[in-house]
Amino acid sequence: MKKILIVLAVLFLSIFLLLPIAILLQNAFGEGIGAYFQALTDPNALAAIRLTFLAAAISVPLNLIFGLAASWAITKFDFAGKKFLLSLIDLPFTVSPVISGLIFVLLFGAQGLFGPWLDAHNIKILFSVPGIVLATIFVTFPFVAREIIPVMEAQGADEENAAVILGANGWQTFWRVTLPNIKWGLLYGVILCNARAMGEFGAVSVVSGHIRGLTNTIPLHVEILYNEYNFTAAFAVASLLMFLAFVTLIIKHLIEWNVARERGVVS
Repeated sequence: MKKILIVLAVLFLSIFLLLPIAILLQNAFGEGIGAYFQALTDPNALAAIRLTFLAAAISVPLNLIFGLAASWAITKFDFAGKKFLLSLIDLPFTVSPVISGLIFVLLFGAQGLFGPWLDAHNIKILFSVPGIVLATIFVTFPFVAREIIPVMEAQGADEENAAVILGANGWQTFWRVTLPNIKWGLLYGVILCNARAMGEFGAVSVVSGHIRGLTNTIPLHVEILYNEYNFTAAFAVASLLMFLAFVTLIIKHLIEWNVARERGVVS
């Protein structure tokens, strides 16, 4: 039975993971290494790469701050609306990213709730970097909080209470007690948040306007290249996301290994 399960697992991974990766790389390098790097160094591709990293660089730290604040409030205090806050944190998991993007259109579009005021003050949200950043923040804000909350709940508040009794203030308790205890869960949440921020398509597609060289992230640029039948360039740029995913998996594995080592599971 064990061998059958192993064979089925390997077969499944080969068909749905390894085979697509092999096809992607074959098409990416199908016209040679020169065409591959030419696709990556194209001005529009570089603009998409910069915008993707910019959106991640803004959204991940903001979600880190929110995740820490929300997790600390939910696990350490009792207050009215606690369950409602938990439900709001899970909202992006239950709403389609496309619907999330449409919400921003209804809020900030020309005919939206704040559209006339924004237009009167010459503030542009949609079809520009702010809209892309807002959409990215919305679809990624649960990741950090949802990774930290179970860790904080499992650890309880005994150590924090002891620190307060010994004279530590709130910040000292956080930096010297709380943060060291949740560091691996926090890093894991940041990694997941960053991976989703760089790979987000649906919400960003709605608010970006697909302006080549200005509002296209890497996934949107891949879509445009593919629709133009420029398959080599599309797969080349897509391979960059794949390599970023591999880096994410390696960092994730290192974090899990460190957690196991601290718990004495591995030597």
